[in-house]
Amino acid sequence: MWNYSDKVLEYFRNPKNMGECDNANAVGEVGSMACGDAMRLTMRIDPATERILDAKFKTFGCASAIAAASVLTELIIGKTIDEALKVSNDDIARALGGLPAAKMHCSVLGHDAVIAAIDNYRGVKSAQHDMDEGKIVCRCFAVTDKHIERVARENNLHTIDEVTNYTKAGGACKSCHMVIQDILDRIWREPTPCTAPCAHPKPCCTTPAAT
Repeated sequence: MWNYSDKVLEYFRNPKNMGECDNANAVGEVGSMACGDAMRLTMRIDPATERILDAKFKTFGCASAIAAASVLTELIIGKTIDEALKVSNDDIARALGGLPAAKMHCSVLGHDAVIAAIDNYRGVKSAQHDMDEGKIVCRCFAVTDKHIERVARENNLHTIDEVTNYTKAGGACKSCHMVIQDILDRIWREPTPCTAPCAHPKPCCTTPAAT
């Protein structure tokens, strides 16, 4: 039995903003039925101010997925689309009083749904889709190498268990664990440029030292 917070249970039992927005002009669909979690987020955005007037969701998934989608709508209604894009999956989890570690992928699903809906509103191909399009690593949940890399970077994930918690990859047959580890080894070996010259550059820094 998962140790859900009272807020998760409340949003699961009494979800807010479930359904479809009337006159929606932004639609985001993420996840898939095949992997066990899918979300459809519709929003009505004021074109003059780009403020989100209404947001509703439909989701296929567990209690955490429903709760995450529900609290997400409350977090973004009233915000501008640029403000909504800053709502992270950690913000969603915190608003629920925390999520079990193995259910953090539900908050990632909500964050991705906002990006997909705003891309749809702007009439552009979802950048999220391009970032996640790659080679399937986890066949059980249809997770690509690019998705694992993006989520690992965004959430500072360093272990296979953390990747599984945030993406579901490696959570079933475990045959992809070696590939997931290779991805983690690669991305955290790569040097990260600093925003300003370092007085004491470290091996992870590619910026010349200040003189």
